[in-house]
Amino acid sequence: MSTHHVLHDPEGLLTAKLPLDRGPYELLVKAVLGWTDPFALQPGDYEQIALQLTGHGWAVVAEVRYRVDELAHGDPTRALTEVVLREANGRLKEPYSGTMACVQNRARLVRALYERLDRLAPASAAEPADSLPILPHPTDTTVLPTHPVSARQAGPYEPRSTQ
Repeated sequence: MSTHHVLHDPEGLLTAKLPLDRGPYELLVKAVLGWTDPFALQPGDYEQIALQLTGHGWAVVAEVRYRVDELAHGDPTRALTEVVLREANGRLKEPYSGTMACVQNRARLVRALYERLDRLAPASAAEPADSLPILPHPTDTTVLPTHPVSARQAGPYEPRSTQ
């Protein structure tokens, strides 16, 4: 008896609705493109970074594909985006190596895919996900301005009354 379930999602709707974790990858791309010493890291480290950028590249390709499918067939943006997607598919399928040049090529590809995604994004979706509120850690003792806590015991996310 199997405990695994197979999801049938031929349109890719389940994964298209998940937000991309864009911030860390943009920082990684920026750092990688700033490297000048090809021997700064070991080949295994370059391979790990290439693997990360490849996986994220596929996620961005899926998001771009989802957005381009919403465009009309005669739209010039759609035609250019389909060319970018074909190029990205070919480059992401190539095997990666443990070199700085390979990692930088993957970083350039991820950057180009994000640029294309930004051109396809509606105005309301242009707001970065980083603007979401961050909840404090339960062990954080910083007192935040909130409504006064009643006589009940304060929860882990509520400041304790100092009165």
